[in-house]
Amino acid sequence: VRGDELPSGVDYAVFDAGVNSGPSQAIKWLQRAVDVPADGSFGDRTLEAVLERDPAMVIAGVCDRRLAFCKALSTWDAFGAG
Repeated sequence: VRGDELPSGVDYAVFDAGVNSGPSQAIKWLQRAVDVPADGSFGDRTLEAVLERDPAMVIAGVCDRRLAFCKALSTWDAFGAG
């Protein structure tokens, strides 16, 4: 997920999402958060878009998309509370 090139905090959010949902899905959430085509491939265009934005907003965008994904899972009612 090219975490070593991401701003502090964004790196952790994308890494954690990648560990738990797979790198491609994590990258898609990141791409949607920065308004680039979500193809799951982390290229220079994605990195440039991330670096142009406030890291706190990118983190929120990734986390919001991740939470929406989790809430849509059939297991959310059983496991959503932790």
